[in-house]
Amino acid sequence: MGDSRLKGFPLFPLGIVALPSENVPLHVFEERYKTMIERCLQRHDEFGIVWLSEAELKPVGCACEIDRVLERMDDGRLTVLVRGTRVFRLLERQDYLPYPAGVVEFLDERDEPIDPETAQAAHTLYAELLEQATDRTLGEQELSEMSAYDMAATVDFGTDAKQELLELRSENARLRLLTLLFRAAIKQLELAERAQTRAQANGKVYLG
Repeated sequence: MGDSRLKGFPLFPLGIVALPSENVPLHVFEERYKTMIERCLQRHDEFGIVWLSEAELKPVGCACEIDRVLERMDDGRLTVLVRGTRVFRLLERQDYLPYPAGVVEFLDERDEPIDPETAQAAHTLYAELLEQATDRTLGEQELSEMSAYDMAATVDFGTDAKQELLELRSENARLRLLTLLFRAAIKQLELAERAQTRAQANGKVYLG
């Protein structure tokens, strides 16, 4: 097994968390990040999105590859669509490059079998949430093939929940956390729908 550490890995600190398999549009306008993205485009290299939360850079981030350039402006600003690939831990910052970079270590998954009941619970609730929010129904085969990251990448969770999912190195643990998050999201949708029904009935929204 080769060394999982990589020096000079480009970093993009942002107020968001990216997950493996998630598609994220990025607007790039600062010179150092334009330089970084252009380098990644030329070399077909990955870069890392790390959550910058209240001036604290989280130690675990998600490597991303650039899928395509959506827009390029005359002044060099550009919008790119990136896709999360793999999880890393930031070991050391490096300041000698013209953009933020560091020594990173790519993290392995815990070697364990997937618990069928845990997966079934998460998939069932995800299907319910998807149908309730979008009226879309997934086939059994498509649903069963979705990992925790695949499901989480399509739901707008808060950054804290996404960071927790990113840092878990067990698929079973991620599925258990998603089960809790999906239940909470379904309840929130139901409450919103009830409030809307009341508003349509009498022009007022009553909470509780």
